[in-house]
Amino acid sequence: MKVAIIMGSASDMPVMEDAIKLLKGFGVETHVDIVSAHRTPSYMMDFAGSAHQKGIGVIIAGAGGAAHLPGMVAAASPLPVIGVPVKSRNSIDGWDSVLSILQMPSGVPVATVALNGAENAGILAAQILATKDKDLQDKIIGFKEGLAKKVESSRKNIDS
Repeated sequence: MKVAIIMGSASDMPVMEDAIKLLKGFGVETHVDIVSAHRTPSYMMDFAGSAHQKGIGVIIAGAGGAAHLPGMVAAASPLPVIGVPVKSRNSIDGWDSVLSILQMPSGVPVATVALNGAENAGILAAQILATKDKDLQDKIIGFKEGLAKKVESSRKNIDS
């Protein structure tokens, strides 16, 4: 299964690259696209409505400003959607994006990560896919063990 990583504009790419790199590191195939909820609404609806038929298992949607992309995609797709609020140049410290993605109405869930938190979105997408993929699950276990080792190493450096 693939993870689709979409964003409202090319300016979101520096943030969204963290999810792409992480997923590729786990060996997860990605599909990356620019899908604007406001400028290409028909394309967005076609993409969201057909993604599950194209081998995509999870959609990560990054958006800044009004950040409607994750919610609109979630409304039109049967797949889990993870929203990444992006602090854009026209943003109000990123809060507009966070709240736009976080405050979804009942029946249209969007898992929301931290502002510019694309790496966590990639981890969450991999964890969702790993519920049916033992090899991927083993990679995630190794990744988390690596996080623990980094903390242990830092602790040892403090004690020195």
